Amino acid sequence: MSFRFCIPGAAIAALVLVSACGQAPAEENNAPPPAMVQTAQPLSLEVADWDEFTGRFESPQQVTIRARVSGYLQEVHVEDGALVNEGDLLFTLDQRPYQAAANAARGRAQQARATRDQANADLNRAQQLREADAISEEELEQARTAAATAQAAYAAVQADAQSAALELEYTEIRSPISGRLSQRRVDPGDLVSAAGDPMITVVQTDPLHFPFYASESIFLRYQREAGAGLGAPVQVRLQDETAFTHDGVLNFIDNAVEAGTGSILMRAEFNNEDGLIRPGMLGTIRVRGSAPYQALLVPKTAIFSDATRRYVYVLGEGNVATPQPVTLGPAVDNLQVVEGLSADTPVLVSGLQNLRPGAPVQVNPGGEIVHQPANAQAASNLQTRPAGSARIAN
Repeated sequence: MSFRFCIPGAAIAALVLVSACGQAPAEENNAPPPAMVQTAQPLSLEVADWDEFTGRFESPQQVTIRARVSGYLQEVHVEDGALVNEGDLLFTLDQRPYQAAANAARGRAQQARATRDQANADLNRAQQLREADAISEEELEQARTAAATAQAAYAAVQADAQSAALELEYTEIRSPISGRLSQRRVDPGDLVSAAGDPMITVVQTDPLHFPFYASESIFLRYQREAGAGLGAPVQVRLQDETAFTHDGVLNFIDNAVEAGTGSILMRAEFNNEDGLIRPGMLGTIRVRGSAPYQALLVPKTAIFSDATRRYVYVLGEGNVATPQPVTLGPAVDNLQVVEGLSADTPVLVSGLQNLRPGAPVQVNPGGEIVHQPANAQAASNLQTRPAGSARIAN
């Protein structure tokens, strides 16, 4: 009985042994093949550092228009929100009372001029008679006084006539600057008071200013760095834009640092010929904070990070993927400036999703790093730098 049961047990053990021995080759056959990757040398490009700030656009000039004389609004010559030029006619008040006053003042001025001319003629005759000793010195002095009085009276009424003419001119309300109108606050038939409530507002829209505050350390860097600071190029990005597409220039730096905040007011100027930007719009501006310099760049997708470092994979001996620590510089569109690589270092740039550190890889030669400007129309050798990598001191 016991012999009968031992035989099957041995057979089972033998089968298990054979099965275990047969699994090893299967695992070796299922090992993943080397990852197919592509390498490229870092791209050498001239770049510049950029600092990023947030602010709002402002109009260089904004005028609230009020009437200089009182009267009933007779006519509106512009549409709400229209673009106007300096001197364009906006409103006309009822001119009839002011026209009558101007005519009356002009008539009084003519009368006073006639009186003055008569007094001057009398003075000339009196001087001739006095030379002939036909009148006394006292009568000559009276003639001189009358002529001076007539001249003063004429000057006074002439000033009144000029004032009346000016008030008549004020019944035509014109734009003092070029810009865009707001919604008007008066309608034809309304009684408008001199220096009363605003009638309309006009703001200059081209160019526009963009004020922002920079720290004292940034200001000092701009003062020392060639190509930075006053006159440096700037770019701005609107809220719905992903690229910095609007170019301007830094045109003002305040004359003192605010003691409470340790910051200084700066201002950039932007052309706005198409009227896309309106005063009050929020934007992100970046200011060139350094002179151009030569740097090495790799794709952002080729950069990895762990808890303590940033690194890229380079091709080591035996075609092994080897992590290489790098220091990040500014971002340049689709690329990133890195330090810690040499210009001829082969960097792994594609096929990274199947990469195993320390494992051999299969290299597909012929890779090349290509710069793809986010704003092709404004692409230049001076590339941009976002806030995440800008050297902004807190």
